[in-house]
Amino acid sequence: MVEVHAAVWEDTRHRWNAGAKAAVRLAFAEARLLTRRVPDADALIVGYPGHFDLPAAKRAARGRPVIFNPLVSLADTFVSDRARFRAGGPVGRFLERVDRRALAAADLVVADTEAHARFFAQLTHTPIEVCYVGAEERVFTPGWKPEEPFTALFVGKLIPLQGVGVVLDAARLAPELRFRVIGSGQLEALLERRPPNVEHVPWVEYERLPEELRRAGCALGIFGTSAKAGRVIPNKAFQALACATPLVTSDTPAARELLVDGESALLPPPGDPPALAGALRRLARDAALRQKLSTAGRAVYERRASEAVLGERWRGIIERLL
Repeated sequence: MVEVHAAVWEDTRHRWNAGAKAAVRLAFAEARLLTRRVPDADALIVGYPGHFDLPAAKRAARGRPVIFNPLVSLADTFVSDRARFRAGGPVGRFLERVDRRALAAADLVVADTEAHARFFAQLTHTPIEVCYVGAEERVFTPGWKPEEPFTALFVGKLIPLQGVGVVLDAARLAPELRFRVIGSGQLEALLERRPPNVEHVPWVEYERLPEELRRAGCALGIFGTSAKAGRVIPNKAFQALACATPLVTSDTPAARELLVDGESALLPPPGDPPALAGALRRLARDAALRQKLSTAGRAVYERRASEAVLGERWRGIIERLL
């Protein structure tokens, strides 16, 4: 396996921002990719966020299969979910064309959930397979040892998908509980009016995230109400499961593909602060439930989302294409 990569975001904290600077960085990266020689290989995989990389990949493949693992639709992300651009406007229509052309250019699309696969199937006739995101096990390993008092940990970019507003409202309803929010982004202004039981840390190094997860009472997933929020299982959910940290995330079609409410996670309805506050209160006072979710969450990770399982899944996907 050989990586052919032109750096775009590695030296920035706020990655994948839409705007003129991001467009320039992408353009320069694409120009560098066009000059790279690709070693002999059986297939090429274009990963997230590779919507603009497909032309270079097809050229480099020289007839070999190209697999696209997009994770998201650009139009869905920047128009429907983040509301950065107007639906039906020129940028929105451009992003829709980029989505469709990228999906059509691939020989195979790999979606991160069955729910996302159904969504992509509306945009392309390209065959679609499914493989979960998983977690990087070099970093995220079991060892959950929560500290007192019970603290609910939220990690993520502060965008509508994450539902940080729902988390803050839940914190207001449960002032006796502690919340730790790690992240920055589009909705960061909401944290300026956070209640006293919410601690905000704008940035933690990636390698330190497992420490945060292992000492938390539970990890919080996503709580947004957009259609996209119902189709994804975020990377941080897999990271929490890998660390055996009890997980609380929205009850969505995607979450139900992997998790069972009350067994491997708690799944309150999306966009519902009282339900989230109730779930966290229940977890805070029930040590046996916390241990049950820790054990079962780690077990479902090992069974369905570990590197060993997903590696075999990817190998099968590629071999069937060949």
